[in-house]
Amino acid sequence: MKAEHYVGGVFRSDGPTFPLIAPADGTGLGEVPEATREVVDDAVTAARAALAGPWGRTSAEERAAALRRIADGVQARFEEFVDAEVADTGKPRELAATIDVPRAVGNFRAYADLLYGRPERAYTTQVPGWSGGSGQALNYSVRRPLGVVAVISPWNLPLLLLTWKVAPALAAGNAVVAKPSEETPSTATLLARVIAEAGLPDGVFNLVHGHGAGAAGEFLTAHPGVDAIAFTGESATGAAIMRNAADHVTPVSFELGGKNPALVFADADLDAAVEGTVRSSFTHSGQICLCTERVYVARPLYEEFVERLGARARALTGYGPMISAEHRDKVLSYYRLAREEGATVVAGGGTPEFGDARDGGYHVEPTVLTGLPETARTVREEIFGPVCHVAPFDTEDEALRLANDSPYGLAATVWTRDVSRAHRVAPRVEAGIVWVNCWNLRDLRTPFGGVKASGIGREGGEYSLDFFSEPVNVCIQI
Repeated sequence: MKAEHYVGGVFRSDGPTFPLIAPADGTGLGEVPEATREVVDDAVTAARAALAGPWGRTSAEERAAALRRIADGVQARFEEFVDAEVADTGKPRELAATIDVPRAVGNFRAYADLLYGRPERAYTTQVPGWSGGSGQALNYSVRRPLGVVAVISPWNLPLLLLTWKVAPALAAGNAVVAKPSEETPSTATLLARVIAEAGLPDGVFNLVHGHGAGAAGEFLTAHPGVDAIAFTGESATGAAIMRNAADHVTPVSFELGGKNPALVFADADLDAAVEGTVRSSFTHSGQICLCTERVYVARPLYEEFVERLGARARALTGYGPMISAEHRDKVLSYYRLAREEGATVVAGGGTPEFGDARDGGYHVEPTVLTGLPETARTVREEIFGPVCHVAPFDTEDEALRLANDSPYGLAATVWTRDVSRAHRVAPRVEAGIVWVNCWNLRDLRTPFGGVKASGIGREGGEYSLDFFSEPVNVCIQI
């Protein structure tokens, strides 16, 4: 899939280019156009023109029908999306075919269902009441779109997280200018083609490619014509975007980094806890913001848990690469740092050798560490790779203290057979989502987001519609 901008209904490739590299084997996939400031200006202008046209007067039912056409279009090109996702990210094909592309389809259908089933979300709610001492009045609120929305999506789940924002933004009646990660432009370009075929008016969805600081990302997030920003990515990048947004008091929705804990209590199902931690630490080679990097285990289970988790990590096959050589080197630098800080490497800690083309890619080994103090950088800082550190605890209060002693607060897992403990502990974990005896089990209607350095706001279901629209109160004296 050739990466192209999509601006005002036109595909274009103007601007300088940069190479796209396959992380699985290090080979070249093609060239990607870098959006200049002029390209970004054109995209924002096209989006604003679309809002002034027919799109700005669409009904909830019409927008729901448009979202269904997009969903059908993605489904019809399912294998193309899988191929593009695998090529850009290097992730296992099974992961792209069972999670990323189906969720993209589901995102559009979920918001179509929400609009069709609850059209008042796009229209009014009524509150009969009084207007001071002047008699009766009828108050009602009209939800209107924010306007031009900038959507910035990351490289780890490029299609899933792009559609997670684009679908509700369109559902609420906004026009979108999207910028995917420079590492993963292909599925975004393919989505633009699907949207073009779905018959949305020109300028409703626009796509620009490029880098972040001093480039397309900064041009977009600092643009005075952008009315809101939705971003998923690193916390440091989120802080930079917030500084850009502050100049225009632009509302932001951020899903940022995490250093997610798992709490394994003595009454846990040990088999389930080990297998669940394998999934939560090593899926997509740890390159998911929800992945577990800190594991706290009740002391009676600690030694057996470490032994079994290490054995499972050593036995893993078919895992994907890091997204780039730069990111591989970052993860390996943390492996070295862990040793310098005194860690015991239970499993992994280096780079694998495959004896085939994968040796030219950016792979690192799934790694299990123990023995570090909580003050160690390896324990404090987000690594975003297939690694976790395991430490023991003695009491429930200690487990909670360890879990919450972090600048991040995105997700957590709790493993216990005690229902009372589950209900007691989960609300006390400082995280936006807490899974009990599972991981990454998601209902698209529920709130998703983090606390502390892990984000601002919530996404999912009506929470996304609340961000992408604003209520206007109308008071009519009777």
